[in-house]
Amino acid sequence: MPPVSSHEIAPVQPGDIFDGKYRVDRVLGVGGMGIVVAATHTHLNQRVALKFLLPAALGNPQIIERFAREARAAVQIQSEHVARVIDVGTMPTGSPYMVMEFLEGTDLSEAVEKGGAMPAQQAVSYVLQACEAIAEAHALGIVHRDLKPANLFLARRTGRDSVIKVLDFGISKTSEAGSGLTQTSAVMGSPYYMAPEQMMSSKDVDARSDIWALGIILYELLTGAPPFVADTMAEIVYMVTQRDPPPLLAKRPDVPPELADVVARCLLRDKTQRFDNVARLAAALVPFGPPRCEISLERISRVLGASMPPSGADVHSPPRMQATASTWANSHAGMGSSSKAPLVAVGVAGAIVLVIGITVAVRAVRSHDAAAPLAASSTPATAAPSAIVGAAPSAQLAPLPEIPAAQIEAPVAPTAASAKTAPASRTQPAGPARPARNAPPPPAAAAAPPPPANRGLNMGMKE
Repeated sequence: MPPVSSHEIAPVQPGDIFDGKYRVDRVLGVGGMGIVVAATHTHLNQRVALKFLLPAALGNPQIIERFAREARAAVQIQSEHVARVIDVGTMPTGSPYMVMEFLEGTDLSEAVEKGGAMPAQQAVSYVLQACEAIAEAHALGIVHRDLKPANLFLARRTGRDSVIKVLDFGISKTSEAGSGLTQTSAVMGSPYYMAPEQMMSSKDVDARSDIWALGIILYELLTGAPPFVADTMAEIVYMVTQRDPPPLLAKRPDVPPELADVVARCLLRDKTQRFDNVARLAAALVPFGPPRCEISLERISRVLGASMPPSGADVHSPPRMQATASTWANSHAGMGSSSKAPLVAVGVAGAIVLVIGITVAVRAVRSHDAAAPLAASSTPATAAPSAIVGAAPSAQLAPLPEIPAAQIEAPVAPTAASAKTAPASRTQPAGPARPARNAPPPPAAAAAPPPPANRGLNMGMKE
């Protein structure tokens, strides 16, 4: 049986005047539940795209409601990266239709099929533009749920750079209450790009499911193929829910390792370990994008109503589960450092007190030495021998310079008791006898004084 052509299933044919003002030109493409044709507004001479539901989908109320949902979602999102919806209506047969802006170009699926893997900067630029549209959708409570290269259209613009347009919000999940369109066991989306939680149930998906899909898209743009490929749905489900994706660097060694880390974080099976929102993903991608791509990050952060993360944020961040142990260790290491702070403070305070004590002691010693000559005549002659005999040779002060005999003060006449110790005084050098006589006598059982450099200090502390 020959395949059915797109012209046979289209509700309009080239040359028809639809709704009294749209002249049908040609069929652009056929999707899972709709068909898109190019047309021209006869009054405005403006090219537009008309989207209709396929005849087989008209009997399904849920598909009809999803078609209307796509129109509502596209109208709410004002980003230049979403195909603009101009009008909606219903045909006499009851089939809904949608009038959209006409786009010239190609989708990223076709671009990868023709050109293969893309340069890293180009791939990052496309994903950042898609993030702008998805951020606005998330801010409105809309989760796309069907992000894939075929739904990222690279539209050409006259005199300007091409721009990414996010298409097909038909199976998007909204925060509308009571729609009843998403059942707990329903599986919606393209298997190659669905997050693990979306494989299990489309009801529980959130913004992080779209982040998974963006990671898969970036992986494919960089390598030329998605990370999980199989022949059956069961195999895809098993690979996505049970296996890690092949390392990106194994397929594309020239990609910066930090960029590979960003992709890997998007593809963590536990959604709590992925980027929290599109703004954080964009911040991690900005360092690898083209010049002025920070504008995308600024727009995304403003739309989400969050403070703008610094560019490069979370680039090196490991998965949160792995970071738990290191974070715990670092926090406890910080506690250990903090616990030492009081000891350091006490040590500093003690050092200050010690310096003050040293200063006072040195001043006391100097005052004592200055007053020593005045008291020399009244000091008994036996003080010098007893002090010198009790001092260790290594603890003696440096010898004083030679003093002329004429300037030497006449000694006090020895007593009978001191005459017995006179021979001991002859055994000691004459030079050091005078300063030793000025030093206070040590205790009888005192230990040997410390080294020469600290003698004055110790003497001052003892006084």
